[in-house]
Amino acid sequence: MDTYEEAQTFLYSQLASFQKSGGKAVNPTLDNIKTICLALGNPELQYPCLHIAGTNGKGSSSHYLASVLQEAGYKVGLYTSPHLFSYTERFKINGKELDKSWILNFVNQHYELIKQVSPSFYELSVAIAFECFAQEKVEIAVIEVGLGGLWDSTNIIQPLVSLITNISFDHKDILGDTLEEIAFQKAGIIKKNTPIVISETQSKTKDVFREVALEKEAPIYFAEDFYQIKAFSKSMDTYLTVYEEGQKIIENLKAPLLGTHQQKNLKGVFKTLSILKETGWEIPLEAIIKGIENFKENVNLQGRWQIIDKAPLTVCDVAHNEGGIIEVNCLIKSTKHEQLHLILGFARDKDLSSILKLFPQDAHFYFCTFDSPRACTLDELRERVSMFSLDAVFVEDVNQAWRLAQKNAKENDLIYIGGSTFVVAEVNLIAKK
Repeated sequence: MDTYEEAQTFLYSQLASFQKSGGKAVNPTLDNIKTICLALGNPELQYPCLHIAGTNGKGSSSHYLASVLQEAGYKVGLYTSPHLFSYTERFKINGKELDKSWILNFVNQHYELIKQVSPSFYELSVAIAFECFAQEKVEIAVIEVGLGGLWDSTNIIQPLVSLITNISFDHKDILGDTLEEIAFQKAGIIKKNTPIVISETQSKTKDVFREVALEKEAPIYFAEDFYQIKAFSKSMDTYLTVYEEGQKIIENLKAPLLGTHQQKNLKGVFKTLSILKETGWEIPLEAIIKGIENFKENVNLQGRWQIIDKAPLTVCDVAHNEGGIIEVNCLIKSTKHEQLHLILGFARDKDLSSILKLFPQDAHFYFCTFDSPRACTLDELRERVSMFSLDAVFVEDVNQAWRLAQKNAKENDLIYIGGSTFVVAEVNLIAKK
């Protein structure tokens, strides 16, 4: 292959992809990733790492950890998924995306191996991350789980600490119909004698984590037992006071992301960093503060209650399951506005009857589709929305819907764009940044 574009086309078109196929692309074994990594010389074992799972919050937590470690002076690899606009977003070293030429060279060099193993798009992406971080000699890597944990391709690493953020309903067809079943899948990342941190203590999942940790002889820490966070607002910003076992350790910490769920995420981040420090990693308090306050600049996280226009106020968020939507609605309610305009699109496998009832029913709804075989078509949306008495229109794509909402909205209204990562990824203004 001569160009990155050809390599990218190969990755997308010839390999099974969850983005295209949904659960059909999920391989409930680790055989493929083990085979590829063995052929590469097991790059995943050549540097220390952290492993992050959870239904919601794992992306934010991964970026927080990478930013803090970067501020502490380490060369940090960060692997996350999915991406919004560019495939290279998944692979970052000290916040800088992997060069496209690296992807091209990897595909060309290992083309026969790829054809022989026939991995999924995701399996190959994980292998690329492992090899990249090894070749670039990172000092530590933060590895985010893609889906579940037990059978996720990232689950062949041997982390210093594992972190599970939150358990909510999502991908029921793959992970299970109950919170306990989902938690068991996430708990699959717990390794023998390896500390496991739980960001958010939930009554239905606590015993699941305890039992798996006991079986693996893994020390388990529920972050809420160690850290408390109090928030206050000043102007348009939120500031945090952080307590460790009752002792104030940080005050006036400017929160880069809004919402009480982010405070839960931060508790898990703080405990993970505390365990690293206890094992000899030098992470000064100043690096923690700077890493949190500057993490958007350090690691370029987008799509989390991201303001993209101010008159009327327009925000987008990649929340796409019940837990995430509940947190988004708390932010909507706490944001001063007159009328609410909701631009929403959903993947076909989402339980719209559960999700739609979470939104304010007196809002103006603009339903759209997106460019993916997994997308709910407009006809499917009309049928599934018909059971609700909503003020709704159906528009072909998110940008058309946004223009219509802008036409209808007044200056003091609020426009929200979300429902799916795919919807946010197709917002033109975001994609140009």
